[in-house]
Amino acid sequence: MSHQALPHVQPKRVVRVGELFEHMPVTSRHWKAGLALFFSFVIEAWEMMIVILASASIGAEFQLDEAQIGSLIGSIFLGMIPGCLIWGKLVDRYGRKNAMIFSLILYGAISLASAFSLNYEMLWWLRFLSGVGLSGVLVATFPYFEELLPVKARGKATVYLASGWPVGFLIAIGVTYLFLDLGWRWVIGISSLAGLWFLVVAAIVPESPYWLTLKGRQAEAKACIRRLSAGRMDTELDQVELAADDVKEGSFVEIFKGHFLRPTVLQIFINFCFSWGYWALSSWMPVLLANKGLSTPQGLGFMALSALFMFPGYMASSYLTGTFGRKKVMAAFVLFAAIGGFGFASASTMTELYLWNFVLSFFSLGAWGVWDTWMAELYPTEVRGVSYSIGVTGQRVANAIAPSVIGAMLSAHTSFWATVSFISAFLVVTFVASLFLKEMEGEILR
Repeated sequence: MSHQALPHVQPKRVVRVGELFEHMPVTSRHWKAGLALFFSFVIEAWEMMIVILASASIGAEFQLDEAQIGSLIGSIFLGMIPGCLIWGKLVDRYGRKNAMIFSLILYGAISLASAFSLNYEMLWWLRFLSGVGLSGVLVATFPYFEELLPVKARGKATVYLASGWPVGFLIAIGVTYLFLDLGWRWVIGISSLAGLWFLVVAAIVPESPYWLTLKGRQAEAKACIRRLSAGRMDTELDQVELAADDVKEGSFVEIFKGHFLRPTVLQIFINFCFSWGYWALSSWMPVLLANKGLSTPQGLGFMALSALFMFPGYMASSYLTGTFGRKKVMAAFVLFAAIGGFGFASASTMTELYLWNFVLSFFSLGAWGVWDTWMAELYPTEVRGVSYSIGVTGQRVANAIAPSVIGAMLSAHTSFWATVSFISAFLVVTFVASLFLKEMEGEILR
């Protein structure tokens, strides 16, 4: 009796997910996902600015002093401190896409409720809770986008994603200008409708193939890569088994151990100092400009022009990071931003204010674009959510404290020069700390 030999099955080659992204082409799928996530970041910036811009109207209705207004501005950031830590775990456990969707829904509902606040205390706590809700967008957006991008495009594209900040800034100014005559409740209520953007994210953006591989969902991960590459990698995907690094998923302890300890400590420190150096000035800009003699419409115009100055900064840093890497561009841009800050502090004429503010806006936001990209690249997929969340928490601690500290300085009649110089000193510290992190341009994500 003869036996027919079984056909030999060639074992599949095991590859890390990131290796497939080294030669993936950029397709229209990347552009669509990028647009959806870009506007998610726009919403984040819009939400952070809206209370600042409406603060005079809120203060007048509830008869608030400068310290109370500073505390209200900081309330959303206080909410983001526990929010980022909570969402960091959820992003790693339940996926980037689910976190984005539920975060936008929560933010929209809570923010809309805050427009109906009966008193200062109610408004403060609802802004705090809207910060908790929005933290999922804050934690997930940049790691999520980077996990969808080819290696060669990751730096440039993610810096462009960061340019959603001035877009959100400008939309917040526009909404305030159009509806503030109706009252601050209309400004916040209309802004809250941006939470409906979750429908676009749900429809357009695929889940991260890195995260899907981590969860053992091979078929879905490959389907996502096929979709992103527009079918150009089908043959290769049939021949490989995807693999992810063996790191304890979503562990805050893990990022403070071994070779993760150094980047973790450094990035927390950088996030705190950089955020202070930027946000302390932004949060009190209307008041500081008023102290220089600008009316409210003039102040809004000045801030709108400042936002426009940010776009060439993003464009320049996006181009340069692909040529010179994260570290050189980040360090140079932060250093020039610090120079711009001290120049702004010393400005004695309107022309000098505009000139130095151009330098400050151009370089600080260009540096933010690189930093938002760089920070997510330093860790593997399993802890990318918690590592990003711990860094962003450092930002939010600074965001929460800075408005109150600067408000107290202004209440004590601290001079414009001393206030702005104190803020700008944090940019100098950021410059020094950035020199000690690992370069990630051209590296695959783990």
